[in-house]
Amino acid sequence: MALILTIAQQKGGAGKTMLAANLAAAWAPRHRVTLLDIDPQRSLSRWHKLRTPGLAPIGFSDVSGWRLRGELDRLATSADILIVDTPPQIDSDSAGAVRAAALVLIPVQPSMPDLWATEGTVKLATAERRRVALVLNRSPARSALRSVVESTFTKAGLPLLPTVLGDRRGFAQAFARGMGVSEASPRSVAATELSALADAILEITR
Repeated sequence: MALILTIAQQKGGAGKTMLAANLAAAWAPRHRVTLLDIDPQRSLSRWHKLRTPGLAPIGFSDVSGWRLRGELDRLATSADILIVDTPPQIDSDSAGAVRAAALVLIPVQPSMPDLWATEGTVKLATAERRRVALVLNRSPARSALRSVVESTFTKAGLPLLPTVLGDRRGFAQAFARGMGVSEASPRSVAATELSALADAILEITR
C-alpha cells in the first residue's frame, strides 16, 4: 500500500500545488508516485498535462466528491507514494483526504495570515488523529517574521520540518514547463532544498 501524503492548508497561495508537483518529481525516479488533485482549480492537473516524454512517469487522477474514498483506495494499491493536493478550505473532500493520510503536510509562508490559517488545518488533522508536519515555504533568506513563525510553532509543540524552501524563481519556472525544480535545475539551490525536504519527509514516515 502507498504512503499517502496529503498537502493541506486552508489559506490559498501557501504553495500546496507547487509543493505537490515538486515532491512528486523528486521522488518519481526512484518510486512509483501518483498525484491526486481534488482542488477545483485543477492547477496540478494542468501541470501534469505539460509533462513531456522522457521525464519520470507520475500517475495522476482528479477524482473527488463521493468517489474520493474509493479512488484513494484504488490508487494506493498501485503506487508507492500517493500525494493529494487539497482545496484551500476545509470541506468534506479535504477532511476525507486528511483522514486517509499517513502524514498531513502543511506549507506555511512566513506571514501572520498563514500562521493563523494553519490553526484550522492542524485542528482537522488532530481530530482525525493524523500525523502533521509543517514546512516553511517561499521564505526570504532573512525575515524577522520567519523567526516569529518558527518560534510560535515551537512553543505550540507543532512539528516544523528543519528544511526551509526559499522564495526562489526556479520553482515557478520549472512548474510552467511541467517539471519539478529537481528536473529543470538539478544543481540549483532550490533543487538542493527540495531534495533535503523530500528526504526528511520519507525519514519521518518510515
